[in-house]
Amino acid sequence: AGSLATKHSQPQSTFAKSLTSTSTNTPYFKAAESTEIPSYVTKCPSNGLCSRLPPDCMTCNTNYSCIYGKPATFDCKVKPHVHCVDQNNHEQENFTVNMMCQFCWQLPTTDYVCTNSTSCMTVSCPRQRYNATCTVRDHIHCLGNRVFPKMLYCNWTGGYKWSTALALSITLGGFGADRFYLGQWREGLGKLFSFGGLGIWTLIDVLLIGVGYVGPADGSLYI
Repeated sequence: AGSLATKHSQPQSTFAKSLTSTSTNTPYFKAAESTEIPSYVTKCPSNGLCSRLPPDCMTCNTNYSCIYGKPATFDCKVKPHVHCVDQNNHEQENFTVNMMCQFCWQLPTTDYVCTNSTSCMTVSCPRQRYNATCTVRDHIHCLGNRVFPKMLYCNWTGGYKWSTALALSITLGGFGADRFYLGQWREGLGKLFSFGGLGIWTLIDVLLIGVGYVGPADGSLYI
């Protein structure tokens, strides 16, 4: 419990880099001198709530009183060419952002989007994982890098239905129809010419497909 309540200053410096694309010490007049509209403006919705702006649209001060697992408040200011409003629909430049003091990789899975992999086996024992690259959603604020690696279970599907595979295994399993459906041609031919292994192979496949141990040949999940 003591470690959770310890104040940290280093994560906050990381947050300052991830929450904003420029340092809080960067003068605002530099951007104003240029006639070109900065590229980050395209990511910033016009006249939306300031507290819902993506981190690229604001500059925030580090809150050194942040305690892990506790609510934290950051003083922020919109970047040049960015327009936003408060709850009363009044335009403002200075505002606060409320968030939980935690790293981005500790966020709930609904707060970030990860890449998917179709090259790993979803039906295996033990279940396979793959290296995914996850990106925090624009309106979510957190400590540390907003893009981070994460090990995830393989969860893609090729469109094969478990109910169809099981029905084929029960009714036409002796002819290898279940294996053919799953894309396992060698096993299907073996069952076809052995009459389902004289019925034994057929019964085993009904059990294996029923519990999900045997799946599509491409390694995807049933739907």
